[in-house]
Parts: sequence; C-alpha cells; structure tokens
Amino acid sequence: MPSDALSWLLAPLSGSEIHELMPWASWHGRIMVLAWGVTLPLGVLVARFLKVLPKQDWPRELDNKLWWHAHRSLQYSGVFLMLLGIGLVWGRAGGLTVNARLHGWLGWAVIAMGIFQIFAGFARGTKGGPTDMELRGDHYDMTNWRKTFEWVHKSVGYLAILLSVIVILLGLITADAPRWMLLMLSLWWLFLIVGFVIFQKQKFCFDTYQAIWGPDSLHPGNHMKSMGWGMARFDATSYAKRLENRKITKE
Repeated sequence: MPSDALSWLLAPLSGSEIHELMPWASWHGRIMVLAWGVTLPLGVLVARFLKVLPKQDWPRELDNKLWWHAHRSLQYSGVFLMLLGIGLVWGRAGGLTVNARLHGWLGWAVIAMGIFQIFAGFARGTKGGPTDMELRGDHYDMTNWRKTFEWVHKSVGYLAILLSVIVILLGLITADAPRWMLLMLSLWWLFLIVGFVIFQKQKFCFDTYQAIWGPDSLHPGNHMKSMGWGMARFDATSYAKRLENRKITKE
C-alpha cells in the first residue's frame, strides 16, 4: 500500500508512465514557484500583518521598520528570481497547446505587474511627519498622490498574487508535473490562506499610518479614511483592551 501511494504521488498529473522535461523547463518551474508561490506572497503577508509586532509597546513604540525591510527584501528577491526564471525560457518556450499559450500570456501579465510594483515603489512620495526632516510629506499629509499610490500598489499586488496561482497551476499542467508537487503547493496555499484568515480576525492588519505615527488626532491622516480593506485602527485605550482580552483568552 505505501509503495502504491508513493508511485501515485510520483506519477505525472496525466497518469502517463513517461515524464520527460528539458532541464531549463524544470528549473524555470522551480524558480518561478519559489518566486511567486513562496517569496512574494510572504512579502505581502509581512507587509499586511507585521507593521506592529506582538511584543511592541504601541503607541509608545512607533514606526517599527522590521516589516518594511522584510517586505522590501522579499519582494526584491522574488522579482530577481522571476527575472532569472524568464531568462531560462527566453526564446525556448513555444506554446503548442492551449494550456501552454494561456500559461505564457498570463505569465507575461504577472511578470509585468511584478516589474511595475518595483518601479511604483519609488513613486510613493515623501514621508514627512514629526520624525522626518520636514513635517510636511505625501505620506504624513496623505496627499492625493499618496492615496493613489497606496490604492494602485495594493490592488496590483493582490491581483498579481492571485493571478500567479492560476499561472502556476497552468504551468504544472503544461509540464505534466508529478502529483506530489500539486499536492504540496495546495497544502502550502492552504496554510497561507488559513494564516491570513487567523491574523485578519485577530486584527493584526494594522493601519500603516497609525503604525508609524500613532493614533493622536494631531496627525492629519488620522482624520481620513484608512487606505485598504480590512485595516484595523485603534486608540491607545482600545488597543490596551485588545491586548488584555488576548491575554485573558490565552490563560
């Protein structure tokens, strides 16, 4: 029985007994899965849920930059891997089947979004705020430029991650990959989804503005609508109650 299960897992998705793939195609798939299936989604989760760390004494401790450095490092690494994956198939991938052509078309769309996100990051505007050299800034004042950047950056980012799932699945089908690969990826995506839901329900999706400058009404951005869906905003009292409730729940 164990050997039958192992044979089934090692067999291609089509059930064929023969599975041959050029080395460049195999490495293209592995690198792209590492980029779009692992590195870039983790970067999104870090940016959404780690702006205020569990042991951080917010709002006395503000502007934790760990999430920013981790997010930037993961996204840069993911895009670098993506470009490496493109180089492996450049001029070699001829889409003969419908799945292969669709994989290629949607893949280029995802690649374009990934590159766009990198360049868009440089257009986020000035920071400003009490800890900056100048108080006025696009982010601190939440100018229209900053609002547009946040809306576009977040929308394109989530769309790219969702679309990449389809591209990866089409790639697995096109390559007739072993069944264990699809199983492991499915479990990984399920793990990410469950983690997302748990952190979202626990309100770890801290509003970026408050994470940086706190809840004081003196800050202009606290009088504006939070950018992004499902973002959590607190004042010092409500956040203290939240921590106390979590402590009681754990006990």
